[in-house]
Formats: sequence, structure tokens, C-alpha cells
Amino acid sequence: MLEQYLPFVGLIIFGNIENLVLSSQGVVAGVNPLKLAIASIICVSLWLIIGTFGTQLLIYYVDFIDFIGGFAIFVLGLQAMYESVFHN
Repeated sequence: MLEQYLPFVGLIIFGNIENLVLSSQGVVAGVNPLKLAIASIICVSLWLIIGTFGTQLLIYYVDFIDFIGGFAIFVLGLQAMYESVFHN
């Protein structure tokens, strides 16, 4: 069963790291930590549901999905670093 998720391991790992970066940005920006935690749990749960069913439907497009997901994580990471360095 877990074999079907192996092509997405990179996105899972780096997506979780990106979630931590975005959450820390919210805390630094002064967002209410409780609201941030609730929003984060909701988003992660939705992504789990979408990912579970989406993997079964779109496994043939795994290379394209990995590229787009990796690119999005890279862009969000660059944005986070830019904000933290230039907008203190």
C-alpha cells in the first residue's frame, strides 16, 4: 500500500519543512498562535485527504506533480527567506 506514495516522498518531506517555515513566519509576524495552529491543522488535513485520493487518480502524472510541487516549495522558501532578510 505504501509503495504508491514512494514517488511523492520528496514532496512530503519538503512540504512539511515548508509548512514549518510558513508557520514560523506567522508567529514572527504576530499572528495568534492558536488561530495559526488551527489553520495549519485544517490545511494539513485537507492536503492529506486530497493527496490520498489524488494519488490514486493521478499516479500516472507523478513526474509532473513532483516538479510542480517542488517548484512551489522552492518559490515559497525563497519568498520566506526574502521576507525574513529584507523586511525585518
